[in-house]
Amino acid sequence: MTQDENKVVVFIRRPGANGIPTVDCFATESCPEPTENELTEGQCIIKSLYLSVDPALRCMMNESTGVNYISPWELNRPIKGLGGIGEVLHTAVNCQLSVGDLVTSADMIWPWSKRFVSDDKAMKKVNLPNDQSPSIVLSCLGMIGLTSLLGIQKKGRIDPSKKQTLVVSGAAGACGSLAGQIGRLEGCQLVVGICGSEEKCEVLVNQLGFDAAVNYKTPDVAEKLKASCPNGIDVYFDNVGGLVSDVVISQMNENGSVILCGQIAVYNEDLPYPPPIPQETQDALNQRNIQRDRFTVVNYPEDFAGGLQLLGQWVQEGRLKVLETVADGIENTGQAFVDMMNGRNTGKQLIKVAERNG
Repeated sequence: MTQDENKVVVFIRRPGANGIPTVDCFATESCPEPTENELTEGQCIIKSLYLSVDPALRCMMNESTGVNYISPWELNRPIKGLGGIGEVLHTAVNCQLSVGDLVTSADMIWPWSKRFVSDDKAMKKVNLPNDQSPSIVLSCLGMIGLTSLLGIQKKGRIDPSKKQTLVVSGAAGACGSLAGQIGRLEGCQLVVGICGSEEKCEVLVNQLGFDAAVNYKTPDVAEKLKASCPNGIDVYFDNVGGLVSDVVISQMNENGSVILCGQIAVYNEDLPYPPPIPQETQDALNQRNIQRDRFTVVNYPEDFAGGLQLLGQWVQEGRLKVLETVADGIENTGQAFVDMMNGRNTGKQLIKVAERNG
């Protein structure tokens, strides 16, 4: 493969419903270069600038995703991810986009390809805030930011007058790093993050303004969490599930709220979603009247425009900081996915595919 030829990431091996994804599940192959001659009315050629790599893609590696709104990947076929940002290179007649437009997917689907043909209706034009990289659409000013914001707003039941404590698991990840900051902006008095390394703990406290952070890989996690949350926990933004969430829920106050955003701790296990929880945890939820609601951002399309406007305002004002881990080159997409599933990213995991022309 030469540097300039078109490339696509292909799915070539299922890890098994209970298996751990490895780099050899993916291959990067040459593919035909799209040309203006093949475009039909309303179509355009898109150049990928950044690809989004998301934990939710793990379920698409199985024969069944377990949900009805996303389909599994087919073996030996090009991969369609859950987000990307790109630039329009060419347009056909009656295309609603123009050459040079910055676009993202209208339906959350983006091919893992350097260049591809798309209908204009499958794309939506993006206007960047001043001096921002196009990647911020994937790391904050898109579905990741909306998931964090609307999860907090719709399911958190935050009341600034109650001086509530918010705990975020997976707090150094894409959603978690934003959710903790948003919880503060929405009125939580104390914000505590849970993550997987001392380095990430330092980032949460020193860069993102969390009051405290707990490394779940160290001993005495329950004791450290209790020391960080002396008045108990009122709101829990749950990105991981598993044992970490059992510990958090055991320390929650009456009438608390669990925002069920993700369950990455069990994504490599063949379980329904949401996965079952221990009886002791369920008893705590019932006895303390803790609300534990699954949150799916696509259920709130009427709030997208206002949510994106608010996120953009916070970013411009410096009140919301965005973290990214960027791998360079489409051929490194598989490795980046594996690294993300093993917690090696801080903030949003992205693939940089190309520079923007315009």
